[in-house]
Amino acid sequence: MIDKELITKERKLELEGELRRLEAEERKEIIEALEFAKSLGDLSENAEYHQAREAQAKLEDRVREIKRILKDAEVVSTKRKSDHVGIGSLVTVIKGGTKEKKVYTIVGEGEADMLAGKISYQSPLGGALFERLKGDKVLFESPAGAIEYTIVSVE
Repeated sequence: MIDKELITKERKLELEGELRRLEAEERKEIIEALEFAKSLGDLSENAEYHQAREAQAKLEDRVREIKRILKDAEVVSTKRKSDHVGIGSLVTVIKGGTKEKKVYTIVGEGEADMLAGKISYQSPLGGALFERLKGDKVLFESPAGAIEYTIVSVE
């Protein structure tokens, strides 16, 4: 399907902001916490030191992950003029056998928020809808079994 992870420009800006905050502010706070914990003495039984080291490891993992995403991901425009479902598309679907309409916005993986109607193009439903057209029927596997949707509109 897609080789690269896709993200919106908005998501890229969010990640860049988070990276700046982590590298400038949180790293400094953790270094200060480590220095304080070291001043308490014996590091082998120093809970503050071990907590600070764990926080440092988590922070560095997140920094590496954000840098990887920013380096490898493809930034796509959310201003679409296509009949195909893609990142940024507002897709209206009807659940098979009902008149129940649902509206979803297709987003990148880190932007998904089911409560806000944002689904990732990598999710089962998002993947089934991705690159399809208005009028297409899509089938995807949910935990409750196979579900069919008809695409009513793509904006």
